[in-house]
This record gives sequence, structure tokens and C-alpha cells, in this order.
Amino acid sequence: MKNKYFIFIINIIILIIFTIYTLLETFCFQEIYEVVENNTIEENKINEEVIEDNSVNTQTAEITSNSYKDDNIEIQINTYYENDTYIYVADIQISSIEYLKTAFAKNLYGKNITEKTSEIAEDNDAILAINGDYYGVQESGYVIKNGVVYRSTSSDNEDLVIYEDGSFEIIEESEISTDELINNGVMQLLSFGPALINNGEIVVDENTEVGKAKTSNPRTAIGIIDELHYVFVVSDGRTEESEGLSLYELAEFMKDYGTEIAYNLDGGGSSTMYFNGEIINNPTTNGKKITERSVSDIVYIGY
Repeated sequence: MKNKYFIFIINIIILIIFTIYTLLETFCFQEIYEVVENNTIEENKINEEVIEDNSVNTQTAEITSNSYKDDNIEIQINTYYENDTYIYVADIQISSIEYLKTAFAKNLYGKNITEKTSEIAEDNDAILAINGDYYGVQESGYVIKNGVVYRSTSSDNEDLVIYEDGSFEIIEESEISTDELINNGVMQLLSFGPALINNGEIVVDENTEVGKAKTSNPRTAIGIIDELHYVFVVSDGRTEESEGLSLYELAEFMKDYGTEIAYNLDGGGSSTMYFNGEIINNPTTNGKKITERSVSDIVYIGY
């Protein structure tokens, strides 16, 4: 009897140790797969041409607390209060898709490599940035950033792709390879989801949610209105001042704003908007403390 009890206790201890190790391996242990330069060679050439042709636009830009404008980039930040929630909208118009980019935390592609959105933005001289898709906690699913394929193992996820002409499309990873995507001219792929709006119509219902997330949450989303006209949306949540949005409420808001395609990015404590060196919203994980969560990647506007 004592032996059976002892074996039972040993098995429980092993199970606990295995569970702790699995959680640490999934969410904490870092693995660096590749060091990534801030810009590709082609992007550096473009940046040099932009500086030469426009006499360093960022130094001659018209900048206020909620706007930025130069020859290539125009951004207007507006704040709304709907559904008992503060919503921050960056309305963006650019002359080329080269100014809509993504960046990895610490310029490293790997597992559980993270940094605050503001830190990644500053490292890459971003004018405007939002948190991305948090690819770094996933073992599978496509990763394409700035025209480079970093992971080609597919998942059953629904992704947003951004083409070299600036257009958006919702795709299923199971239906297309990364080689085909690159051949089709994909520059960025965001893999979180779900899609909120496609062809101007809401494609989530009132019960759609991300995993086991709460109904009302801080949210981050990206959308396209028309050619080279985009919108970044971040909502606060989980506080007394700002309840948060459901996915359907977020989709409704973006449809009313005129978005043709909209896609949900990592939310909750990750939801952060950075503009001209400042955090625009109030990021929080549990509502008790306003602070940024470290993430694996950002989407940003800059040179």
C-alpha cells in the first residue's frame, strides 16, 4: 500500500515538473534563429534615395501632438469613445508601401524574443507603430516580414498579406505556400486573426473570440480603406475608464470608419500604439497597472 502511494506521489511530482518545463519552454526560454538587419539592402537604397530627394523628410515634416505630414507620409491620430471604450485611430496615407514595415524585437528572429513596442519602434526610427502578431510564441504558421520568409511551416490560420502594390488580402495558409506568396509579391504577412472585415463586410459574428479571451478586451487591428490609405486601431480595456471591445464591436467600428479589409492583431496587454516618441494609449494586462507588455514584433510606419 505504501509503495503504491509512493509511486503515485512520484508520478504527480513528475507531472508537475513536466508541466512547468513545458510552460517555461513555450513562453519563457529564448531561442535565437537569425539576426535581422533593420533594413534589407534594397530598403537601404530606397532610404538613401528618399533622404537625397527630400532633404530628410523627418526633419522638415509638419508635426503636432496628433499629426505628422511630409512628402511621403501623412498620419492623423484621433481618439473616440464608443461602447464605454477609448479607441485610438491612426489614419495613414503613404506614397509607397515601402513606408509600411514590420520589425522584430531586438532585431532577432526567434522564439520568445521580446521587447516593448516602444523600444522596437525607437530602434527602427518608427514614426508610428503598433504591436504585431506575436509570432514568437508559435511553433508553426507562416512568418514573412519585409519580403523575407522566416518560417514556411503552415498552420490552419487565416492570415493577412500585404502586397508590394500596397493591397491587402485575407488568405488561408493551408491553401497556399510561402513560395507562391513571395512569387505573388507579398511583402508582409500577419498571422493572428481573425479577419474582421473582408470586401467591406463584417466577417465575424457576435460570438467570435480569440481562444479563451474575455469578451471585452484591449484590441489592436490594421485595415485598408483604399489605395495606400490605411488605418491602425488600438483600444484600451480592462479598466474602469475603458471597458474594451469584443471582436464584433471592433469590426463594427472599423466598418463604420470605411475599412474594406480589417484584421485583428495580438490584443490584451500587448495592445499598444506609439506615435512620435510617445505611447498614445494606456496598455494594461489586468487593469491594475498601466504598462507595456513586451512583444515579439511590430507593424510600423517610417523610413
